[in-house]
Amino acid sequence: MPLSQRAGKTAWVPRTPLQRLRSALGLLALLVLTAVAWNIVTQDTNWAFVQDAFYQGGRLLARMFPPDFAYLPALVAPLIDTVNIATLGTIGATILAVPVALGAARNTSPHPVVRTLSLLIIVTSRSVHSLVWALVLVFVFGPGTFAGVLAITLRSIGFIGKLLYEAIEEVDKRTIEAVESTGASRLQRIVYAIVPQAMPQFAGTVLFRWDINIRESTFLGLVGAGGIGILLDVNVNALTFARVSLILLAILVLVLIAEWVSALVRSRIR
Repeated sequence: MPLSQRAGKTAWVPRTPLQRLRSALGLLALLVLTAVAWNIVTQDTNWAFVQDAFYQGGRLLARMFPPDFAYLPALVAPLIDTVNIATLGTIGATILAVPVALGAARNTSPHPVVRTLSLLIIVTSRSVHSLVWALVLVFVFGPGTFAGVLAITLRSIGFIGKLLYEAIEEVDKRTIEAVESTGASRLQRIVYAIVPQAMPQFAGTVLFRWDINIRESTFLGLVGAGGIGILLDVNVNALTFARVSLILLAILVLVLIAEWVSALVRSRIR
């Protein structure tokens, strides 16, 4: 914050004229960019439908309530499939993410080429949404929960691998040096110096990812990858909105339970 002289006294000036000019130009550029983006996004919008949206939304909500609770027994098996997809996908991603993270971390990677390939795997996994993975895998393996498990696995490798390799790079180097002073091998340094320090964050990351995967697994069925999303797609297409509301309510309860379990276990780990 610059100083200025006023009547022989030093006064604080928040910003110089040049800084204020830059701030104004930046704000103007942001407004222009927003206006251009809004024009591009809305150029094909039918505003007559927008004006009618609240009325149609009210009619839809009226058709969704009360939920058809007689349909509840049919949701049990798909909900179990959804939990299984999320759980098995998280386990598979964890197993694959550990070597990827060790290859990506600077203090454990055996070679720059290995680190580059590991980072490429992490970026690729995180760049493709689970729904896109599911679309491809359903085409390859056919519809069903297996494609859903693989989609969750491929999506989660990048998330777990990135946070794990960052945790590995942030471990206390003094512990590693102490283990090295005993003549330990690379594997022994990892097992006895790095793993104990990174394990709490690693466990919390896996649980957090499982919580996310519960949410993502609920809509993989929209593309045929198993779970409760299949019933959601069927009933939306059949216009049975009383059942749709029940499915959405069941998904909400499932997500809340997963959130509670994940938070409880993470608190115990800490």
